[in-house]
Amino acid sequence: MELKFYKYDGAGNDFVLIDIRENDPHLTQEQIAHICHRRFGIGADGLMTLGKADAPYDFEMKYYNSDGRLGSMCGNGGRCIVAFAHRLGLGDEGHFSFIGFDGPHEADMLLWDPQNSVGIVRLGMHDVACADVRRCLDGWFLDTGSPHYVQRVKDLGYFDVVGEGRRIRNNKEEFPEGTNVDFIEDLPDGRLFVRTYERGVEDETWACGTGVTACAIVSGNRKVVARGGDFKVDFNATGKSYTDVFLTGPVSYNFKGSILID
Repeated sequence: MELKFYKYDGAGNDFVLIDIRENDPHLTQEQIAHICHRRFGIGADGLMTLGKADAPYDFEMKYYNSDGRLGSMCGNGGRCIVAFAHRLGLGDEGHFSFIGFDGPHEADMLLWDPQNSVGIVRLGMHDVACADVRRCLDGWFLDTGSPHYVQRVKDLGYFDVVGEGRRIRNNKEEFPEGTNVDFIEDLPDGRLFVRTYERGVEDETWACGTGVTACAIVSGNRKVVARGGDFKVDFNATGKSYTDVFLTGPVSYNFKGSILID
């Protein structure tokens, strides 16, 4: 089977995207893992499909981790699939409404430079109840569409993110279903530096949208920088919940192609 694909990244968090509105190839876990493999496939942190959705939604997003398993919500993936939908001519003057793993989302293409294939996307995230942000281990745990454990550390640039992240991610007593793990440190310029070990990828990624959102909520710092780029997280803290949560950051269209799948 020959499969047509598009490659995008959100601040270095990269994805293979497939339009399945007219033809769903029904990829298996093994096939998705092969596509995402960085030596034997296309190479990506995950794969997303853009499918049909009932009105008023423009499309349905399904996200698969690089291990081929169906994932939860992906913030950078959500921003990338909006850029993909823009390329396909969906949406209403740069505004999009779609269904993800965790329900409906609204998004806006704030900027798109067709010459360089880069842009800025603002993605609406779900509210987070204050009661659902809990202290555990040496940090905090919360769900921003995907589960995240957040911990402050020193010298984050030299920190063993993979080793410590893998250890915490596999702490079955605290996280029976596993968790993404974020490490944070305040920078001298006032931004919050974030590095993330992602469940399903089982490695550090250059950025994680739901992780950036979780770290901003925990720290109160709305200006966040990951290894792959800068983000802005907007939200209202009411004392009972974090509402009107929006994640804004860069997206890039990398290339398109086709791959033969057994």
